[in-house]
Amino acid sequence: MKKVILFGAGNIGRGFLGQLFNQSGYKITFVEAREDIIDALNRYHSYRLKIVGPRLYKEFIIDKVKALNSKEALKIEKEIEEANIMATAVGAKNLPSVASLVARGIGQRAKKGIKEPINLIICENLPEPAKTFKKYLNKEIEENHKDYLDSHLGLVEAVVSRMVPIIPPDAQKKDPTFIMAEEYSELPVDKKGFRGNIPKIKGIIPYENLFAYEERKLFTHNAGHAICAYLGYLKGYKYIWEAIKDKKIYKIVRGALKETGEALIKKHKFTKEEQEAHIKDLLQRFANQDLADTIERVARDPLRKLAPGERLIGSAKLSYQYGIIPENISKGIAAAIFFDREEDEEAKRLTRMREEEGIDIVLQKICQINPQEKLALLIKEKISTILQRRI
Repeated sequence: MKKVILFGAGNIGRGFLGQLFNQSGYKITFVEAREDIIDALNRYHSYRLKIVGPRLYKEFIIDKVKALNSKEALKIEKEIEEANIMATAVGAKNLPSVASLVARGIGQRAKKGIKEPINLIICENLPEPAKTFKKYLNKEIEENHKDYLDSHLGLVEAVVSRMVPIIPPDAQKKDPTFIMAEEYSELPVDKKGFRGNIPKIKGIIPYENLFAYEERKLFTHNAGHAICAYLGYLKGYKYIWEAIKDKKIYKIVRGALKETGEALIKKHKFTKEEQEAHIKDLLQRFANQDLADTIERVARDPLRKLAPGERLIGSAKLSYQYGIIPENISKGIAAAIFFDREEDEEAKRLTRMREEEGIDIVLQKICQINPQEKLALLIKEKISTILQRRI
């Protein structure tokens, strides 16, 4: 059988990539740090994936699975030597350690004179993931293997849109490998990133211009999700589905997606029908009660989500760029600035800055916008509305 190495057996690794490769006839080797997950995967060589949603409610057994500890460098090196394809879903901060392992494996393939190229699909949420990962690789690879690396390893960027909620602690304790996810199963990837033939894998769709789909994910899916979460938090909701069922919140989220949608249509030439269908599908997915996606999960790390170029400020700026006033996006930004959940370290820092230094300093330091520019003035107008509880 064909073999895939999946770096990361977390939500996306087990909840998305594992399903795609399993249903495409691959044996799966996970590389993971959590001992309980490693032990369970090696004990049963399978795990349960429950798909929940209005159109499908089904449990899959993802079999032909094993796991290695990320510290087992020699074993991982051997697996890479024998693999057909690889993928990462480890979180951006863990990519340097993955690069070290991949460099060793590619070096071994070079020594053995393996002519067949191998591709690594990068499912990470960071700017320019292929370029970033290549920098890490170049620090780790032996000098005499760099030409082989360039010609025999494809670094393929991907846009992950499947929603995988956090599994409750009691369910995790009972079965650490059990995972739930929504039905959506498309994975757009960068066609230009591949070396050699593009493998046929269920759900994986190669695009010439992946950047358009990366921006649509960030400024439609991520932006809409965040706006829903921050407004939902202000109104005391626990779940995303509760927030999107609130008529006032729905209207704002729908309006924000219309604003970003019009800008994306102008920039990337998506058709109106295509973008409208995408928005409609997203709103239905947000309303998926069975997914039980929490406000806390979607809203966490507000400093990152308020950064320039990110889902909120980036959406507003894109809208202005194409002559659209981001009235609804600005309401979401205003709500994010008032996300004060005590358990969230970034929210605590944000609250402290807002209360001690003021809104203008938040806009200047975090969002990196001039407090007197039109976007800042619009956000401050929406903050006034929010403070009066007129969401």
